[in-house]
Amino acid sequence: MVSILLKQIRQYKKVSLLTPLFTALEVLMEVLIPFVTAKIIDQGIEAGSITNVYQYGILMLVLAGLSLLSGILAGIFAARASAGFACNLRDGMYENIQRFSFSNIDKYSTAGLVTRMTTDVTNVQNAFQMTLRIAVRAPLMLVCSMCMCVVINARLSLIFFAAILLLAAILGLVIHRATRIFDVVFRKYDDLNASVQENVSAVRVVKAFVRESYENEKFEKAAQNLYRLFVKAERILAFNNPAMMLVVYGCILGLSWFGARFIVAGSLTTGQLTSMFSYVMGIMMSLMMLSMIFVMLSMSTASGRRIAQVLSEQPDMENPGLPVKEIADGSIDFNHVSFRYKKTQTEEESGENTLSGIDLHISSGETIGIIGGTGCGKSSLVNLISRLYDVTEGSVCVGGRDVREYDMDTLRDQVAVVLQKNVLFSGTILDNLRWGNEHATEEECMNACIQACADEFISRFPKGYHTYIEQGGTNVSGGQKQRLCIARALLKHPKILILDDSTSAVDTATDAKIRKAFTAAIPGTTKLIIAQRISSVQDADRIIVMDDGKINGIGTPEELMESNRIFKEIYDTQMNGSGDFDQPVTSGKEGV
Repeated sequence: MVSILLKQIRQYKKVSLLTPLFTALEVLMEVLIPFVTAKIIDQGIEAGSITNVYQYGILMLVLAGLSLLSGILAGIFAARASAGFACNLRDGMYENIQRFSFSNIDKYSTAGLVTRMTTDVTNVQNAFQMTLRIAVRAPLMLVCSMCMCVVINARLSLIFFAAILLLAAILGLVIHRATRIFDVVFRKYDDLNASVQENVSAVRVVKAFVRESYENEKFEKAAQNLYRLFVKAERILAFNNPAMMLVVYGCILGLSWFGARFIVAGSLTTGQLTSMFSYVMGIMMSLMMLSMIFVMLSMSTASGRRIAQVLSEQPDMENPGLPVKEIADGSIDFNHVSFRYKKTQTEEESGENTLSGIDLHISSGETIGIIGGTGCGKSSLVNLISRLYDVTEGSVCVGGRDVREYDMDTLRDQVAVVLQKNVLFSGTILDNLRWGNEHATEEECMNACIQACADEFISRFPKGYHTYIEQGGTNVSGGQKQRLCIARALLKHPKILILDDSTSAVDTATDAKIRKAFTAAIPGTTKLIIAQRISSVQDADRIIVMDDGKINGIGTPEELMESNRIFKEIYDTQMNGSGDFDQPVTSGKEGV
């Protein structure tokens, strides 16, 4: 974990090294000041030499000035290093997430990724800054102060060694117990962020069903879980200060008692005892800072593991060594394909196939309709074409080549997919359309919108194609959003166009216009249309009927009416029933 995180320091290595260097210089100056103070008392005040007082006083001012300057520089460099480190962590995670395949993304919740890039990175940033400064300052101050105490009086220094051992034992026990709780805390942060994200993104549904109270209770439960865990952790960490005070005051009492006896015996001067009091405070403050570091590290260790998990996640799909960068045509071949999804958070695959025994051959330019009940594998089938997932068995070929041989950017540029869940981004309509082709002119965008029947509502907006789309497309209707997404896909000029139930929010008349426009505008493009409505695929060259991850039938609508029971039941249900073919009619009702 540590090596993975430290790789993200990169360009901030120099300031990361300068911070402990100036911190060490600051400590050395501070350690010398009590030693000079003892000289002022013993050789100046008690000896009655004003010259020595001035000389040692000037030396003390110089040491204090150097300590102050070193501390300022160390603070500046630590801030630069920690902020840059945090920036690199966020950039590294975000960049790696962009490389994830769908199977990688399935392992993480959206809220979990957000928590890692915000709360977890902040924890690691704070710990890194403390490590650069305090983790250097505290041990160095501790060692140097102990050395000075030994130089002054070795026997009296034994008090400090006993105190350190006692305090280390107490802190070790406290930190060990607290760390286990913090491991759980940050998993609970995921639940809290998930509650917020889900509520905000679905606020219209919440209000429509008057579920504000339910959502409040759910959020309060997540917040209370965090509260209880933090209280439990802080209850354990609360032993830090009492233990520290016990040791500090014990050292002061011991030093006063034995120091007075040594002065009377003549083995210790007043100045030396005064400097030892300064050193004992330095030692105890160092121990207190070390305890703070342990607390911060116990929190950041859990965060660091979560960040390292994302940084070290290897994409399940990579480009081959010599990828093919040209697709001959839009032909598609499924050769004995089986597919199953991987389990969340593991590399193991689930035992049950989502698709089994798929043998399918589609000619370039052909229009294929795909229908079937919910969960039958329609979306999984088309996701394999653009290599959003890799097959478990068999192969999928586009243009006569296995999709695993292609450069993925080339493949996905030529296989345009309008997914079941349409997404628009904040920006103008033109900005969203140019996701399909960033160099598209406004005229090209307009032509694509005409084909997708989107121009008719865009032209009614006061600002037309420069109308601003809110995040998630909340200021356009579902049907408008679908048509914009179709237009965006058309701007790619793909060899294969996949519409995954992408006209479900569009009325049947507009749906028919879009299909007619496809026939005229992109006759050479292979079109796969997943639909819930028979009317959306009735003009297709062939229709595939999916059932339980298998192809149950394939043919023209007329052929399927004669030979395929499922297709006939769907047809009967939609034309004469409720239109919901997820609950097919019984086999006894076959005649129309």
